[in-house]
Amino acid sequence: MIPYETVDKIIDTARIEEVVGDFVTLKKRGANLTACCPFHNEKTPSFYVSPSKGIYKCFGCGKSGTAVGFVMEHESLSYVEALKYLAKKYHIEVVEKEESAEQIAQKQHNESLLLVSEYASRFFRESLQTPEGQAVGYQYFRSRGLEDETISKYGLGWSPSSRQAFAQKARSEGYKEEFLTETGLCIRYDDGRLVDRFSERVIFPIHSVSGRVIGFGGRTLRTDKSVAKYQNSPTSEIYDKKHTLYGIYFAKGEITRKDKCILVEGYLDVLSMHQLGIRNVVASSGTSLTVEQIRLIRKFTDNVTIIYDGDAAGIKAALRGIGMVLKEGLNVKIVLLPEGMDPDDFARKHTLEQVEDHISANEQDFISFKTDLLLAEAGDDPLKKAALINDIADTISLIPDAVVRAVYVRSCSTKFEVDERILSDRVNRSRTDMLISEQEQKARERERAERLERQDMPPAPEMPGDYPPVPEYDVPPVSYVPEVPENPGRIMTEPYLEPCEKEILGFILENGCTELKFDIDSRYYQKGETVNVAEFIDSFLAEDDAVFFNLPYRQVYDEYFRLYDEGLSQQQIRTRLLNSMDEVISAVSRDLLIEKHQITVKNYESSLTAESTRLVQFVPKSLLVYQGRKVGLILKELTARLSATQDEKEQEDILRQISEYNKARTRLNNELGRV
Repeated sequence: MIPYETVDKIIDTARIEEVVGDFVTLKKRGANLTACCPFHNEKTPSFYVSPSKGIYKCFGCGKSGTAVGFVMEHESLSYVEALKYLAKKYHIEVVEKEESAEQIAQKQHNESLLLVSEYASRFFRESLQTPEGQAVGYQYFRSRGLEDETISKYGLGWSPSSRQAFAQKARSEGYKEEFLTETGLCIRYDDGRLVDRFSERVIFPIHSVSGRVIGFGGRTLRTDKSVAKYQNSPTSEIYDKKHTLYGIYFAKGEITRKDKCILVEGYLDVLSMHQLGIRNVVASSGTSLTVEQIRLIRKFTDNVTIIYDGDAAGIKAALRGIGMVLKEGLNVKIVLLPEGMDPDDFARKHTLEQVEDHISANEQDFISFKTDLLLAEAGDDPLKKAALINDIADTISLIPDAVVRAVYVRSCSTKFEVDERILSDRVNRSRTDMLISEQEQKARERERAERLERQDMPPAPEMPGDYPPVPEYDVPPVSYVPEVPENPGRIMTEPYLEPCEKEILGFILENGCTELKFDIDSRYYQKGETVNVAEFIDSFLAEDDAVFFNLPYRQVYDEYFRLYDEGLSQQQIRTRLLNSMDEVISAVSRDLLIEKHQITVKNYESSLTAESTRLVQFVPKSLLVYQGRKVGLILKELTARLSATQDEKEQEDILRQISEYNKARTRLNNELGRV
C-alpha cells in the first residue's frame, strides 16, 4: 500500500504537460497546449492540455482528466500502477507500508496459483506440437479457419488424452498438489488418484487485463452427448468467470483507441474476428453478461456494441443484457446477425470491409431495437402498445445520466406520440422505485451482516430493520415552519434537484475560497460582511440542516469540506478530488472542473463581468432556487396525498401545510426578484 504522503507527493510533482508530452507532440496555443488526440483518430487537433489547471481535455472524443488519469487511460493501468509509473518518472521513492503476515501469505499464495496456471499454459501449447496434438487439436483449430499466428498469439493448446499427463508432469516439475487442485487444473478422486480436468480437449487460455494466465476453457471434440462440450476452470483466488472477459488483454489497446468495445459470446467468435482485423472485441465466455464484466469494459470505453445471433435465443439474450449495461452508464448498441449465423461464422464467410459495413449499417440503439421488436408484437392493440411504452420508459429509467435520460424521453415521446411530461413522470417514478429497492436491499444486507457478526440471530430473510436516517425536505426560515411530510423515497437521487445541486457544487469546486463581499443587508448576510463561497454555501445549507439528495454530489461535497478542514488550499483540494481513488468523486469533479466547451463570443462577453460581482449575484440566487425547487416538490407530494385521502381531518392538515408552503414559495419568489 502506498502511503498517503507519497501519493500526495506524486500528484503534486507530476506536471500534466510533461506526462502527456511523453506520448504526443504538444504545441503552444495561448496559455494551453494542443495536439491530435492519442485516444481517437483525428487530423485536426482537438486535444488540449492546461498546465495551470493540471488537466487535459479532448473536445473530439470527450476524454479528460489529470496526469494520473492520462497514464491510466493511455497505458491501461490501475490507479496504483499509474502512481508507480509517475513515481518512477519523477524519481520519487515509493516505500509501501509493511504488509501483515496474512497479507504477505495471501499474495504469495496467489502468485503460486498464477505460476501454476502459466506453467499449465506452456504445457498445453507444447502438447499441441505432439503427434496427438497435431492430429487432433491443431487440425480442429485449422478446420475453424484459425491461422498459426492466431493460435500462437492466444496460446491455444491441447490437453493429452491420457488422464494424468499434466498431473504427473507438473508434480515431477515440483508443483504442489494443493495448487494443482485449487486452480482446478487437476481433480483429486476419492480413491486418491489425481487426474487432469481438461484431458482430451482443445485449450483456450484466459488472460487477465495485465496478460497473465488465470484460467482455461477446454472444448471436447467428441460427439458423445454425455460429455460436456465445454469445461471451464472453477472459481479460485485468481479466476472468477463473472469478473473476466475473454480476449481483454489483446483488445484493450484497440478498445481505447476506437473508444468502442465489441462484445460477443464465445472464444471462437473473438478469435475469428480478431484474425479478420476487428481487434476491439471481447467475449463473455458463454455466460450471461455480468455487472463485473460491464465495469471491466467501462475501464476502457463508455461505448459497447453487442453482437448477437439473429435467432430467437439471440434476441432474448439481447433484451436481457440491455438493462444491465444501461444501468452501469454505458452507451449500448445492438447488432443482430442473419439468422443461423454467429460472429465466428460471419467473420469467416465475409471480408473485413463487409463485416465492418454490416456492423455500421445494423447498429441500433436500445430504444430502436426494443421498440421495433415489441411494436411488431403489439400490433394495433392499444393496451399492448401502452405496456410497450411503459416497458421502454422503465428501461430508460435505468440510465444514470439525467441528460441522456431526457434525450431518450424526448425521442420516445415523439416516436410514440405521447406527451413528454407523461413519459418523463413514468421514468422518474420507475427510477425512484428502483433506487428505493436498492437502498432497501443494502439495508437488508447490512442488517444480516451485523446479525451474523453478533451471532445472536440466524441470517434468515426478514423484513429490513432500521434504515439510515432519511433527510427531510427543508424550507427557507419562516416564522412558522410547517411539518415536513415523510418522504423515504428520495434517499439516493432526485432528478428535479440535480441541476441545482450540480450548480451549487460547481461554485464550491471552482470558487470555494473566493471571498464574497455583500453591499446590502438581508437576513442571509450583513452589508460589508466578507465570507468565502464554500463557507457561505455550507452555512446556508446547515441553517436548515440540509444535505444534497443526489449521492454523487453529496460525496464530493463531503470530501471537499473534509479536505478544506485539513487546511488545504483550493488548488490542492481540486487536485485531490480530480485524482481521488473513488471513481465517483473523480468523475463528478472532472465533469464540474474541466470545461466542456471551447470559448465562444457569447460566453467570452459574459466572462467580462468581475468574478466577485458575478458570485455575489449568483451564489445566493442558486441557493434560493434550490430551496424553491424543494418546496415545489413538497407541494406536489402534498397535492397527491390530498387527492388520495378521504379523511377530512387529514385533508385539513394537508391543506394547512399546502398554505404554509405556498407562503414560503411566494417569499422565495419575491427574494429571487431582489437578487
